[in-house]
Amino acid sequence: MGRYGLLRDDAPGGCLPLPIIAAETALAAIDAAIAAAAFVQLARIHRHNQQHGWTRQKIFHLMIGLCNTVFLAYFISTIIATCQRWVCWVHGCGFVLMASPQILLLASFLLLLSFWVDLCHQTNDEDEDDVRSHHEALLDKTKTKPGTRPTDIRRKCFSGIQLGSRQKFVILVLVLSFAVMLTFAILIWLGRGENPIDSSVLKKVYLDVFSVVVLVLGGALACYGALLFSKMSKVRSETVSTEKWKVASLAAVSLICFSSSAILALITNVPVLLYWYSTDADIINNAVILFLYYLIGSSVPSGFVLWVMRDMPQRPIVERPTQSRVVTLFRDRPPTTQDPQWRTAVTSSNKALKSSPI
Repeated sequence: MGRYGLLRDDAPGGCLPLPIIAAETALAAIDAAIAAAAFVQLARIHRHNQQHGWTRQKIFHLMIGLCNTVFLAYFISTIIATCQRWVCWVHGCGFVLMASPQILLLASFLLLLSFWVDLCHQTNDEDEDDVRSHHEALLDKTKTKPGTRPTDIRRKCFSGIQLGSRQKFVILVLVLSFAVMLTFAILIWLGRGENPIDSSVLKKVYLDVFSVVVLVLGGALACYGALLFSKMSKVRSETVSTEKWKVASLAAVSLICFSSSAILALITNVPVLLYWYSTDADIINNAVILFLYYLIGSSVPSGFVLWVMRDMPQRPIVERPTQSRVVTLFRDRPPTTQDPQWRTAVTSSNKALKSSPI
């Protein structure tokens, strides 16, 4: 019979089997490359245009870079901690380092989904947003004074960030996810002693719940991606045509990768039950499952997001306002009415070009 655990009694020094070490080393190399690419591109984008502050493109590069950096630390620490038999690693610390980058990746794609939902429901929320922004502008003018330094610092640091209700919901989900993860980690740590708490069962429950959430996220991205693609297909523009295929490809990759990794985790339970093996065939099988789970579930979506957002932003063009001396315009005939369909098409085109879905 096989057993669950990080340590093999018959392994030299208690280290992991060679196939599993090879799989985690390969994953660490992939995550290191993705993290380096994300941070280098983030520096290039920030150097290219510093006036816009923290845009969506910069935020996604930062989150992808942080996510893959923590994954890199997890894979390297797993190999070292297993060989040196760290007690903390088996009873909670390894679980925290494994779950943290997954939550960051989940938050990144939830943020992308929130932007897509905003664009799909832009016509419904347009009036409310205009009124809200108008009131916020009035409050800003009445409360702020010319010499207030905290406001100036806040505007310089967070210029370009416009948080709507859905983006604030993503932040709330991120905070609650970390709170739930830390709760599970504390229970796993308490389960190391003689008590009714079973650490392996807690890890199974966490993995199953997280996999279901990832599965739902992949379906939601596919649905809203298809809806946004259909809306953008009605607008005739080269820019919109390019963006709509980015939306379609990103939605397809998200659906395939997230559903595949979630189903793989629900069926095998390998990622959180550490490693189960009794024969060499089990070792190879677990190494392959482990490699595919992290490659499909995190590396491919992260790399694809970086590839889609690889274009550098355009530099802002400063236009000087021209003063006109014409005071009054006379009309000899009443203005002609425009076709409502033409007006709707122009309005939707302007909106799509003004706010890119990527």
